[in-house]
Amino acid sequence: MSSSASASDRQRRSGRITRVGIVARADLHRAARVLVDLGEWLRLRGVDAIFEERTSSLAAEGDAGQKTVRLEEMIGAVDLIVLLGGDGTLLGTADRLAMAGASIPILGVNFGSLGFLTEITLPELYDALEAALNGDTPIEERLMLNAEIVEDGRVLEHVRVLNDVVVTRGALSRMTDLSVSVNDQFVARFKADGLIVATATGSTAYNLSAGGPIVHPGVDALVVTPIAPHTLTNRPVVVPASFTLVIQPLGGGTQPADVYVTFDGQIGHPLPVNRIVRITRADQPLRLVRPTTRSYFDVLRQKLKWAER
Repeated sequence: MSSSASASDRQRRSGRITRVGIVARADLHRAARVLVDLGEWLRLRGVDAIFEERTSSLAAEGDAGQKTVRLEEMIGAVDLIVLLGGDGTLLGTADRLAMAGASIPILGVNFGSLGFLTEITLPELYDALEAALNGDTPIEERLMLNAEIVEDGRVLEHVRVLNDVVVTRGALSRMTDLSVSVNDQFVARFKADGLIVATATGSTAYNLSAGGPIVHPGVDALVVTPIAPHTLTNRPVVVPASFTLVIQPLGGGTQPADVYVTFDGQIGHPLPVNRIVRITRADQPLRLVRPTTRSYFDVLRQKLKWAER
């Protein structure tokens, strides 16, 4: 472990925040002035502001000089990350940091259209950040997943996932034919447009659109949801997050040649019949700084209009 990582660990254990990483969506030009003001606000409080390299380019539009590092280099370099963007920005950042072994708390500020994960609004930014610096905000841990593409026992791809792993058909209209097992026990053969394995965090994303249940993030579980299944009895199932799930495309005349697996909607890979997707619980959760002004159910009602229609 590097000396910088050791120092950061000591600061996190003591609860003292002295270095804040700043990350924004790469094309979020309207945030340039906010980035400059945020850096200055932190410096006036004796806190180092460290910009992710692409975010630094945005901040430069506001004529500010900053300390700059690559996103993966923020491990050991900061005690907190302030993220400006939408839920997609948070997903991509969380997945990359998790692959690098980070457990840095993230305070997400919504510049997107929904803001279910990045739920802090711009007018709330400085109050929320002040509370975080003072240790007055709760940090909520969210389950993350290891997802692997395996062929003949070899791992071809390994990623970390916050929301969901999705197997879908490509351009062809035929349905997919997928076998699912948990802990080496056969679950079912899903004939559907695709299949979603979602965490509780991801239950309000694609899973919800496909008819899956809303699962509170405090529930340690995964949801397996077929997309437009061929049979009416093929319904979502909730399983413990400790289970190992394996998804295997099946051969046959109805199986389309272009089946794909996507991870958090960020990256996708072809999934021919000789490959499987293996999903397990990740060792480290995502740590989200939550505002104290609203509950999870408040967010459901405000963002999704849940139970109000």
